[in-house]
Amino acid sequence: MLSFIRRHGELPSAEIARRSGLSAQTVSNIVRALEAEGLVRRGMSIKGKVGKPSVPMALEPGGVTSLGLNIGRRAAEMVLVDFTGSVLAERMTPYSYPTPDAVRAFVLDAIGAIFADRPGDLTHLAGLGIAMPYELWNWLDYVDAPEELMNEWRTIAIGAYLGEATGLETVVENDATSACVAEHLLGRGHEYADFAYFFLGAFLGGGLVLNGKVYSGRNGNAGAFGSLLVPDGTGDVAQLLDVASNHVLERSLAEAGIDASVLRTRPDDWSALEPHLSEWIAATGRYLALAATSIAAVVDVEAVLVEGAVPAPVRAALVSRARSTLETLDRTGIATPDIREASVGRAARSIGAALLPIHARYFLA
Repeated sequence: MLSFIRRHGELPSAEIARRSGLSAQTVSNIVRALEAEGLVRRGMSIKGKVGKPSVPMALEPGGVTSLGLNIGRRAAEMVLVDFTGSVLAERMTPYSYPTPDAVRAFVLDAIGAIFADRPGDLTHLAGLGIAMPYELWNWLDYVDAPEELMNEWRTIAIGAYLGEATGLETVVENDATSACVAEHLLGRGHEYADFAYFFLGAFLGGGLVLNGKVYSGRNGNAGAFGSLLVPDGTGDVAQLLDVASNHVLERSLAEAGIDASVLRTRPDDWSALEPHLSEWIAATGRYLALAATSIAAVVDVEAVLVEGAVPAPVRAALVSRARSTLETLDRTGIATPDIREASVGRAARSIGAALLPIHARYFLA
């Protein structure tokens, strides 16, 4: 019933009974129990033409809270969300490169700061979701870090490590998959039952939703669209993440003698980076269109949603370029997917991570 309410919004008990196939009495009993636990609340009565007014039930935002941590290439971010996924607090720390000890120190400091301001939310805490890239130690080619420190990630079980430090239940997921979870639950997931998802961070990652559920696959790596092979413009091929990620723009700026830290210090305005920005948008949008076509040839998705750690105007420009490029490609035999902007925003990875403990404990899909 919580899943019905999350998916469809406020619902009267009679409608929940109709959708679930349970008896009205059973639904009434469960709703009362959920209300007593503080997980749902009553809405405004709706008067009909006959009979008693109907009372819609909604999720109680303060009934559950959850923490989400995103471990990124240059920064870590933590958010606290409520039962509906709204962000209540957030903290961020930059670093030159991530290490387990640095992440642990940030997590403890952030939790202390967040709950010092909101002590009541601690009593309803579902746990700590952790979003991070797979094989983080393979970033040596992109991160100026000592090899021995990055290799610490090979042997550490980050969920157990942070769970022991915080005393919280933890759930660990790939960072792009976590962002896809956020879009599925809070964004355009209500519009599309089947969609592919791109997240442009330091590296491009992806996710896949099929039949209204996030699909992770046998090895938990379904939707790893950053590994798709695309033409690299030199007659060879490259992985999508090597030609269509934020690090490509960062490298271009560095080669031009421009301080690339502006990508993080001014996250909402990259207009000062022209003409390098427009060149990157044009190339990246084309690669996204090529990848979207390949995905549609294998998985019959309705849409390809694009998100990233980029300003909103840049996301819009990337989607526009991808859509216009798609029209020029040979799509014979392929149902053309709708390439659109995702809607959760640049914090989708940490928000998605925070939703993981809630999703695992309270919802079916």
